[in-house]
Amino acid sequence: MRLLIVTQYFWPENFRINDLVMGLVDRGHEIVVLTGYPNYPDGSVFPAFRSNPTAFRTYGAVRVERVPLLPRGRGGLRLMLNYASFALSACILGAWRLRGERFDAIFAYEPSPITIGLPAALLRRLKRAPLAFWVLDLWPETLRAIGAVRSPLVLRAVGQLVGFIYRRCDLILAQSRSFIPQIARYLRSSDRVIYFPAWAEAALENSTAEPSSVVPSEPGSFNVMFTGNIGDAQDFPSVLAAAELLRERTDIRWLIVGDGRAAAWVAAEVARRKLGDRFLMLGRHPLEQMPQFYRHADALLVSLRDEPVFGLTLPGKLQSYLAAGVPVLAMVNGEAADIVRRSGGGFTCAAGDAAGLAAAVTKLAALTPAERAELGRRGKAFSAKEFDRSMLIDRLEGWLQKLTARGASAAVAP
Repeated sequence: MRLLIVTQYFWPENFRINDLVMGLVDRGHEIVVLTGYPNYPDGSVFPAFRSNPTAFRTYGAVRVERVPLLPRGRGGLRLMLNYASFALSACILGAWRLRGERFDAIFAYEPSPITIGLPAALLRRLKRAPLAFWVLDLWPETLRAIGAVRSPLVLRAVGQLVGFIYRRCDLILAQSRSFIPQIARYLRSSDRVIYFPAWAEAALENSTAEPSSVVPSEPGSFNVMFTGNIGDAQDFPSVLAAAELLRERTDIRWLIVGDGRAAAWVAAEVARRKLGDRFLMLGRHPLEQMPQFYRHADALLVSLRDEPVFGLTLPGKLQSYLAAGVPVLAMVNGEAADIVRRSGGGFTCAAGDAAGLAAAVTKLAALTPAERAELGRRGKAFSAKEFDRSMLIDRLEGWLQKLTARGASAAVAP
């Protein structure tokens, strides 16, 4: 198949779409990616791209068409303008650059924002090709949950936009089973909505990696590691509160590997609470280096705020954590907590429960190394059964082939 991938985020930004694209290429498909200038998460266009944009026109065998956008910067208004500018640029400049080209199917990647669906829907009509839309974030629910938008009028307008986009998709892929009824509310039925979770990226499968030299050596410490985006949704106020409750446990360290919009606030709070020797901010590092960091982890932490929408979510890092074979600590509600319990790969507590997280850390630290290794083994076995990368990409390939076989005439109705 010849596939068009529409995504606001792409290599050299670290998102799972990079791995999915390579998985489809490995299966013999020709891929063209329509994306923006890389600026996540720092908020400014990557210096390497600014100095030599031609070096980013291909990703292996993949052709990459990049359109300009307003970088994320700082603040909510700037972020909304970033979303809008990419959607507009992809609709106008992206459609022009792809003029005359034929695609068998279009795949849109939506971790956030929903506005990625506007150029995807336009190209669906222009190319007369079916559109598969992977929903990893529910709008407007997430906007409401993190306080980004409070106006009922604006939230209602966003909901109307969501419905407009969903109704123009031939297939909607939901990252969790709990997403399906939420998405189906905008459709006549749930027939076009299919469960399609994330997986552990191929780059994380290096089980022979040497421990990272970035992590200060401290023999005998029990290391709770968090990796990935540091944002409002990850509820670092509760994580910091748990660290304060365990302040006297000098054997317990919190290792934070990542960056994001809330990182500066977290660093300031660590200093204010005098947690610097126990709560280490190690910065952002390439995905390929994560196995080196995992070698230091006695537990891997996933956390989400206590909001209804986050109880429906399966954070992508959970699959990666389980596949790493390290016990998981989950301060989450809903489907993500259920996955951890079903896997037998770690301990859970309610979202926002700092005391519960501190108790779970204490409980896990009290286990023997053999007992912790058994938890990791169970999690890894569960991941291999439920979230195997090859199995999931095979399923997606089959769905896209079925969409293509239905013919172009069925792919242009609203």
